[in-house]
Amino acid sequence: MAGMIPRTFIDDLLARTDIVDLVDGKVPLKKAGKNYQACCPFHGEKSPSFTVSRDKQFYHCFGCGAHGNAISFIMEYDRLEFVDAIEELASYNGVEVEREQNTQTPAEQKRQQLAHKQKQDDYELLGKISQFYQKNLKTHTDSKTVIDYLKGRGLTGEIVKQFGIGYCADSWDDMMNVFGNSSQNSKQLVDLGMAIQGDKNRPYDRFRGRVMFPIKDKRGRVIGFGGRVLADGTPKYLNSPETRIYHKGQELYGLYEARQHCKNLNRLVVVEGYMDVVALAQHGINYAVASLGTSTTEEQLQTMFRTVKEVICCYDGDRAGREAAWRAMDNALPLIRDGVSLKFVFVPDGEDPDTLVRKKGQQAFEKILDEAKPLSQFLFEHLLGQVNINSLEGKAALVESFQPYLQKLPDSTLKDSILNELANKFGTGSEQQLAKLNKNQPPAQQQANKSKTKATPIRLAIALLLEHPHLVEVLPDLSVLEPIELPGINLFKELMQKCKARKGITSSQIIESWRGTEQGKILAKLLVWEHHIDNDAAEDVFSDILEKIINTFVENRTELLLQKARLGQLNSLEKQELQSLLNAQS
Repeated sequence: MAGMIPRTFIDDLLARTDIVDLVDGKVPLKKAGKNYQACCPFHGEKSPSFTVSRDKQFYHCFGCGAHGNAISFIMEYDRLEFVDAIEELASYNGVEVEREQNTQTPAEQKRQQLAHKQKQDDYELLGKISQFYQKNLKTHTDSKTVIDYLKGRGLTGEIVKQFGIGYCADSWDDMMNVFGNSSQNSKQLVDLGMAIQGDKNRPYDRFRGRVMFPIKDKRGRVIGFGGRVLADGTPKYLNSPETRIYHKGQELYGLYEARQHCKNLNRLVVVEGYMDVVALAQHGINYAVASLGTSTTEEQLQTMFRTVKEVICCYDGDRAGREAAWRAMDNALPLIRDGVSLKFVFVPDGEDPDTLVRKKGQQAFEKILDEAKPLSQFLFEHLLGQVNINSLEGKAALVESFQPYLQKLPDSTLKDSILNELANKFGTGSEQQLAKLNKNQPPAQQQANKSKTKATPIRLAIALLLEHPHLVEVLPDLSVLEPIELPGINLFKELMQKCKARKGITSSQIIESWRGTEQGKILAKLLVWEHHIDNDAAEDVFSDILEKIINTFVENRTELLLQKARLGQLNSLEKQELQSLLNAQS
């Protein structure tokens, strides 16, 4: 990596990309007037509120508020960081990402380059180790035993290949002998959790005598492993530790495979183990993921809700399983909105999804998933079990126990339903009771009013210029705007200067140049503002706004200077300015 990605390359990439074609390749679009529509891929809905504009090269969802350009779409849809999204979009357009020298010191640049190269080497090395384990499964002296074990678990060669399952020999240095042939490589293997530093500075294999499950990131790169013993050894599962490329709270085992199998997933089921994911896929349930030995985190839930509209947590029915379900629900509350749902299934004692699907088959297992317990029911049952509701005190305690969870839950139909249920069954059912339950939560209408864009001349001018950057030519000399001070004028001035400096700049490129800033949020909001000004009338309206702004400033400034003149307080420069203003108005 030579340095930062040049702004010119990013602009060129956006110019090369037609956002309609890009989005349509992932979310089928239908023509709707001059724009295109679909059901939003970022939240569940029955009626399409997701709009893509070819003119603006911009998308916007009127349901959940998601919006952005082609880069933003790749980031949101594929859950990629900015640089990864640039690389993905460059690949889509068949070009190489350009880099430039940046303002960092040579030492900082070198560290950045080394860190990037290190990660690329890490991905490459773990990919090779995964292939090594897969080859072991076929050629090692233990391979028959391992293959018989996998067949005994009901797995076919096809599903084993789909998930890249392999085998690591029951040896202290089988993997190290192949990949740890230098001190540098040995250190890398230790850093990646594949080896453990032993006595006399001799690392040895972390994974030994296990069926190996490669863990892949959203781009399909191997970032870690999970290993399961063949017999009754302990621990049953051994997982890669946290490393510079593997952060288990942010990843989901099986998500990459699920998305490869079906581009338009509508639900995911969360299970506890690798074998559960693979066994369900073997039986046609190709939408299972595992949370990698941790409680299902908010980051993992966010990833899932951006992928599907329905998430079902399938846990053991024992105390540990129910506690895990409660933690998942608590983490999910801030993410719940209309159109998405979190549900819960608890398998019988002595069973897990692996054994259950093998006994009952796909159809019966999916029927269990279809009857999963909704979040609201799970929440009520859990809190009801902690109080005695046969007394007024018990009912009051129940209502109070809901408060922290209601505060986490955004305004939604679900929240309204929970509030009404509480007030009607365990409270007074009055407006006052509902208000008390919903304390510290702004009403939805207030939120809607806050989000509504108020029409002002400056805002309308910015919106029109965003849509039609060529309108900057209406004002040949931008210097006339310099002395003007009005709310929002500074952003308008910056936007005018950018459009003046970059002839042919597009709406998408403008928004990109303000990415990650407060101004960028304002501009994105104004770009999708429905101001009802037709394209044919845009230039006249824009000119009228400019004329009004400048004339108002001239009138106000003239009046101020005349007042100072009457008091004899004008300096020589102000006298010249006043004379110029009076001459201009004569």
